[in-house]
Amino acid sequence: MPQFRLSEAAHLLGVSDDTVRRWVRAGHLSAHDDPAGRKVVEGAELAAFARAQAAAPDDPSTVGRSARNRFVGLVTEVHADKVMAQVELQCGGHRVVSLMSSEAVRELGLRPGVLAVAVVKATTVVVETPEGAR
Repeated sequence: MPQFRLSEAAHLLGVSDDTVRRWVRAGHLSAHDDPAGRKVVEGAELAAFARAQAAAPDDPSTVGRSARNRFVGLVTEVHADKVMAQVELQCGGHRVVSLMSSEAVRELGLRPGVLAVAVVKATTVVVETPEGAR
């Protein structure tokens, strides 16, 4: 079973080490000492906690879609030429990049600071693990 030191858990959750220590003291996360005497959290518990803590902003669009992967964020960059454009969004801790026509960028009014929703519909998702994570 994978285990994560409190500092690693903090990094994965996007919070400070102190926040993770407070969650442990408050009983929101369980931690125990590893053989080296460091506090660790079991990977399965950390994953469940991360899922419970994940709070995506409300999706401002009212359009129904079959795609379940929707990322609400802010446009951070737009690089456009006459025909094509690259649009970057910051959706929480995730950078999402889309290639689209420059015409679509103009029609949608995409520019830095604009609220947007990235909708991802993919038939292939590649999952990787770090070396030695098994």
